Amino acid sequence: MDDGVYVGNAGKDAALDRGWLLGHFKDVGDPHHSEAVEIKWGVHPAGDERSQWVRGEERTALLVLVSGRFRVELPGRSVLLERQGDYVVWGRGVDHSWCAEEESVVLTVRWPSVPGYAVAAGG
Repeated sequence: MDDGVYVGNAGKDAALDRGWLLGHFKDVGDPHHSEAVEIKWGVHPAGDERSQWVRGEERTALLVLVSGRFRVELPGRSVLLERQGDYVVWGRGVDHSWCAEEESVVLTVRWPSVPGYAVAAGG
């Protein structure tokens, strides 16, 4: 029976699509499809980093540290998330990159969900 409800585990489901749980890139009709928001359960080994900066950002983002030690690079500013629950928010027009200083789990929420930011590997 398809009632439009999905129950899962972020750790297991995230492994199926580079960490992404919701967004425009999920199949239409799937409860995970959304053009309003993207949600990622990011599991990063120590030393993992984004292969290139996001430039021309069109979304607002919230990144919350679940575990580990995670650095977000912003123009002229470096933000270290080191305690569970530490977070950073940035808006449209703010370029960014990141690096996991320790094995880390981060929850990212971005809105709206728009195409064009995927990096082939390590992103």
